[in-house]
Amino acid sequence: MKRIAILFALVLLPSALFAAGAPARPEFSITTTDGKTFDLAAQRGKWVIVNFWATWCSPCLKEMPDISAFVAGRKDVAAIGLAYDEIDAKELAAFLKKHPVDYPIAKVDVYDPPKAFETPRGLPTTYLIAPDGTIAHHFVGPVTALDLDKAIAAAKARGG
Repeated sequence: MKRIAILFALVLLPSALFAAGAPARPEFSITTTDGKTFDLAAQRGKWVIVNFWATWCSPCLKEMPDISAFVAGRKDVAAIGLAYDEIDAKELAAFLKKHPVDYPIAKVDVYDPPKAFETPRGLPTTYLIAPDGTIAHHFVGPVTALDLDKAIAAAKARGG
């Protein structure tokens, strides 16, 4: 009987591990600096770039124009910039006037970031969400349009 239980556990364990490692479908909704709501679930059917950044982060500032250019004019891609920064709304608005982007920005609480994603361990941190809502790629460090194109192509090749 003990052998049957062990055999049963060995058969089920790999499938349980596979299920645990399956891509999550993160969900969150946040108010952007322009007062609108960005709801990740409402973006299904598009590729979505979720970018954690800060005003003091040089690599973040360098990648913002690339992300902006990548999403500009595309119907199949959306982006949200999450300002992971201890900055007040007035300072953030002034910053965005100097560094405009073609995607919405929202300020997140560094002590209580969105639970849908891991707390960033470095900035910038970017998630590429597939049209089905799963995480297609997780970047730590700056991304370029080429990086995003490659990640989308790789996800499509995997059936994403």
